[in-house]
Amino acid sequence: MYVRVRAFHPMTVFTAIVFGLFGAVLLWGGLQLLHVGGSAYYLVAGLLTLLSALLLLCRSRLGVYVFSMLLIGTTAWAVWEVRLDWWQLLTRLDLWFGLGLWLLLPWSRRGLSPGRFTNTARGTGGGFLFLSLLLMGAVGAAGALQPNPDLRGDLPMADVAGPEGDRAMRPDGDWTDYGGSPYGQRYSPLSQVNADNVHRLEVAWKIQTGDRPGPDDPTETTDENTPIKIGDTVYICTPHSRVIAVDAATGTQRWAFDPHLQSPVGFKHWEHMTCRGVSYHDDAKYAATTPAPASTSAPAAASTAWVPTATASAVCPRRIFLPTADARLIALDADTGKPCADFGNQGTVDLRANIGPFTPGGYYSTSPPAVTRNLVIISGHVTDNESTNEPSGVIRAFDVHDGHLVWNWDPGKPDDTAPIAPGETYTRNSPNVWSVFSVDENLGMVYLPMGNQTPDQFAGTRTPTSEKYGAGVVALDVATGKVRWNYQFTHHDLWDMDIGGQPTLIDLKTSDGMKPALVASTKQGSIYVLDRRDGTPIVPIHEVPRPQGAVPGDHTSPTQPMSDLNFAPADLREKDMWGTTPLDQLWCRVRFRSLRYEGMFTPPSEQGSLVYPGNFGVFDWGGVSVDPTRQLLLLNPSYMAFQSRLIPKEQLAKMEVSEPKSETQGIKQAKGIPYGIELSPFLSPLGIPCQAPPWGYVAGVDLGTGRTMWKHKNGTIVDSAPLPIPMPLGVPSLGGMLTTAGGVTFLSGTLDDYIRGYDVRTGEKLWEARLPAGGQATPMSYSDASGRQYVLVVAGGHGSLGTKQGDWVIAYALPK
Repeated sequence: MYVRVRAFHPMTVFTAIVFGLFGAVLLWGGLQLLHVGGSAYYLVAGLLTLLSALLLLCRSRLGVYVFSMLLIGTTAWAVWEVRLDWWQLLTRLDLWFGLGLWLLLPWSRRGLSPGRFTNTARGTGGGFLFLSLLLMGAVGAAGALQPNPDLRGDLPMADVAGPEGDRAMRPDGDWTDYGGSPYGQRYSPLSQVNADNVHRLEVAWKIQTGDRPGPDDPTETTDENTPIKIGDTVYICTPHSRVIAVDAATGTQRWAFDPHLQSPVGFKHWEHMTCRGVSYHDDAKYAATTPAPASTSAPAAASTAWVPTATASAVCPRRIFLPTADARLIALDADTGKPCADFGNQGTVDLRANIGPFTPGGYYSTSPPAVTRNLVIISGHVTDNESTNEPSGVIRAFDVHDGHLVWNWDPGKPDDTAPIAPGETYTRNSPNVWSVFSVDENLGMVYLPMGNQTPDQFAGTRTPTSEKYGAGVVALDVATGKVRWNYQFTHHDLWDMDIGGQPTLIDLKTSDGMKPALVASTKQGSIYVLDRRDGTPIVPIHEVPRPQGAVPGDHTSPTQPMSDLNFAPADLREKDMWGTTPLDQLWCRVRFRSLRYEGMFTPPSEQGSLVYPGNFGVFDWGGVSVDPTRQLLLLNPSYMAFQSRLIPKEQLAKMEVSEPKSETQGIKQAKGIPYGIELSPFLSPLGIPCQAPPWGYVAGVDLGTGRTMWKHKNGTIVDSAPLPIPMPLGVPSLGGMLTTAGGVTFLSGTLDDYIRGYDVRTGEKLWEARLPAGGQATPMSYSDASGRQYVLVVAGGHGSLGTKQGDWVIAYALPK
């Protein structure tokens, strides 16, 4: 009998080797995943892939049939896990589809013969393999054709409220404060740019400040500045605390001031370098208005904020207040940029006074101070997780004219607000405020978004007063610094859930009539709406049970407060893990199962815990924006998981620990507690988020009903992926939104380098412009003397986020 012997083709051998390596990795990872209680799919897939490779090496076409059946099973498994979610199907099927296409090529199957258990018909299984690929492709196409799952709806666009109290204190065409006004609304009453013409916006002017990150700067050098605009001048703050005043219509420089930052060790080892903005005071503004009495509905401790502590200044009647990165507060003449000689020591107040020792860069104000009729009120950033012996989180109020200390509120001694005596030191390591205050001078209150007593992930050493005032909002009497009320949003915070966003003040229409409200966004996703007179909830807040079981020496709160208005994410599951291929998705699944995770507020652990929402939070320092007239809330929630681990000090002593990359990446020594603290984003080895997209949205809420009317994923991975493909996955954003009376809201803080304009009513994207660097700042809007409206954004990038860095300031306007 004649037997035909087929040649052993090298390409078939190569295919078998590739399949074998792939199957071995899947088998090893699948065993790991099964060991930690995860899915058995990867183990089975690895075994079948190895079997297919072995059969191909034996020149049996049965290997093609086995692999074809694996493709069909994988397709069914993927649909069972994620249904027709295309972006999740893609990463489950892409590599399998590619391997199947390779095997379908004739030279990959050349030399195969019928297997022992197959018939002797001609062919090498290509037809069956083609059908399995066709099925997989059809499922992928069905997923791609699925309608966008975003929430769609319309916000009401009718005016339901009139102008608020702070409008009388500023022209509509100005942007007098970091948040637009002392109310922190990030709202412009200008309407020249509207939903019908926003697509015509073009660059009106752009400048470069010359302040770019250098080799001796910290990694987290960030341009988070929102400029202010007064009269015909825009005032810009740079990361190195320089101030540049430019013509609002042309961008032409008028003056510049450099504080010449000092550091005994340089800046390389600082944690970060940030200036979010400057503040403004105008004697004439207050002289032209009659001080309003405190509200009769306010608590009994009436404010005396209207009693002046000094007369108007003849030296600098209009002044800019600059917080510097080396812990100074400088008053500048708004017209010339020269220091105001009557303020402090030749224009400077030394914020290091009475603070005690700290590492260089470990204490300074990253955010602009609050300015009232008589006072400039300022706080300071304190380095996270460095030690339990850090500077105080004291809030200090200085006379706006001569700079003398009027009062101080130290959370460690909350009732003692009289100015501290020379030579004394404020309470070490009391909770601090690193973000922006809001002020209601009619009620005589300043509102503080509170952080925590450091360290963040271990609270066994915290004091009762730090426990009381951390991670919430505290309202102080403007005149005296006394506490009027406080409300805590995270009890015994172990997750760095400090309040990053500036509280937003709005007169809110309720079923009980108009109420002066405070809207506080938080990292955990709740939006707390309180009566700003006394801190009572307007939107209900419920105490919800949360996971228990802290490390020895610490404890957890049995419940946490959750607002009825919230953007908190659903708990993660193993099937929510993502990756560009099945391999990094497998890694993420193993890591997910290896971490302690019982939902939001899972306590930190020696095992390692998943923190979701993560340290950047659902909402961070960008806060929220409101349209006070239409009673609308515009916001940009983000969803990124982090992981934390507590390392016993005896174990840490045996480890080689490098300097942390930033506040949220690396191992911190955390001196004074029995643990070191390790933090990092929850990413795959390829640097891809382990959780499935979307990671960022824009959303609109009707404050009249409390309903979220639209929510759309937002942004692309064009600037963060290995290949610059603008996949619209929805990316995180760091920075806030600007809303205008023209019915357009703007956002520039996404990880891709764009500024975008959205229809307030529907959330539809109406316009976008490419930025030359990352826009991790909040835009602002103003008009010039001719009435031309501008939308301005600072594009300087963010070091720790990895966005492109630069030094651009860009103003957009409609064509003349």
